[in-house]
Order: sequence, then structure tokens, then C-alpha cells
Amino acid sequence: MKTRIFLQMIQFEFKLFFRNWINLFFLLAFPTLMIVTFGSIFGNSPVPEFGGYGTIDISVPAYAGMIVSVTGLMNLPLTLCEYREKKILKRYRATPVKPMMVILSQTGVNLLMTLVGMAFLILTATLLFDLRFSGRIIAVLLMFLLSTMSVFSIGFLIASVAPNAKAATAIANLVYFPMLFLTGATIPVDIMPNWMQELAQFLPVTHVVKGMRGAWTGVSFSEIMINIVVLIGITVVCLAISVKLFKWE
Repeated sequence: MKTRIFLQMIQFEFKLFFRNWINLFFLLAFPTLMIVTFGSIFGNSPVPEFGGYGTIDISVPAYAGMIVSVTGLMNLPLTLCEYREKKILKRYRATPVKPMMVILSQTGVNLLMTLVGMAFLILTATLLFDLRFSGRIIAVLLMFLLSTMSVFSIGFLIASVAPNAKAATAIANLVYFPMLFLTGATIPVDIMPNWMQELAQFLPVTHVVKGMRGAWTGVSFSEIMINIVVLIGITVVCLAISVKLFKWE
């Protein structure tokens, strides 16, 4: 019975996700528009500045940072805070639907939609700009899952410390937009001024971008080890704090 209830929760959360047109736009349409725009301007011919790869080749794995940030920093914490503020989590305690099932269904739906967003981006870049891939599929998938869980853990932390949905929105925006524009998730860090490149090293999504780009281009494991360690550390620390501070009501 619990399995059936959980599947119904998943179905319900999917319906709510698809009603949020803003998140759908930034998850599916915005990365695609960016790829089409930059691809139309610069093409995807190999250039020395990108190690023999084209603009699209290095942009697609970098845009993973943009995609996971939409679900992990915008949708996930805001939904949980809204549920708590409206006493939905409290009411669930009187039903077979436990609050933890809500969190698991939220995580599952957002993870699946993140994968859909990335797959849609890869498909578009492959069809329009002959996207190159020289890494290993397993390595890319593992790096993508680690990146997603790391950013999701930040989202859970926001949901834990924000007193209400309005505060969660403010915090999420404050975290999301610097992550979007200063980490290489939209514009390559390589072309930014030195001080911005140094600042980017302190932003978690920078390590998502570097790790994904490294896995995508097939660099050695040692070259992205620091990015992996940072993302694992962020995941552990943020989840630990979230568990301690999270309030169901």
C-alpha cells in the first residue's frame, strides 16, 4: 500500500511541476535558446582556446550547472517551504502519507526532470551542431548525479533555514543568479577577468561545470578530483545541517 501511495505522490508532484511554467522555461527552453544562440554566432568548429573542442562541445556539459540549479535551487526549496507554510506537511502526519515520502517524491521528480532537461539539451546540440563527445558515459552520469545531489543539498539547506516561502524565494534568487552567471554555467569562466575567475572558485556550481566538462571531454580522473571532493563535501555538510535544522511545521 505504501508503494501505491508513493507512486501517487510522484504523479501528483509531476502535475505540480508542469504547472510551473517559469521553471519549465529555465529548465528546457532557456538552455536550448542559449545553445542555439551561441551556436549560430560561433558555430562548433574546434578552436585552440578550448583544447580543440568547439563552443558547443564545451558549453553543453557546462550548462548542466544551469539545469541542476533550476530544479535544486529554485523549485525544490520553494516547494518544501510552501508545503510547510501551508501546513501541508503537518496534515500529512494524520494520513498514510508521511512527510518523508513528500521529500523523497520531490527529490525523485526533480532529479528525473533534471535528467530530462539535460537529455533535451544534448539532443538539440547533437542535431543542430554535431556535438562531440569523447568521455565515458558512466563517468558523465556519475558526475551528473553527484552534481545534482550536491546542488539539491543546497536546496534542502535553503528549505531548512528559510522561515517561509517568501524568504526562501529571496534566498534562492540570491544564491541562484550568481551561480548562473559567475560559474561558467552560461558564460565560460575562461573569458572572465581574473578577479571573477578567482571568485568563481568559491561557488559550488563552478565545480559542477568543471567536473562535467572534464568528464565530458574524457580528462583523467585526477584532473577533476578536486571538483569531486568539493561537491562531495558540500553534499555531506549541507545535508547534515539540513537534517538538524529542518522543521516539518
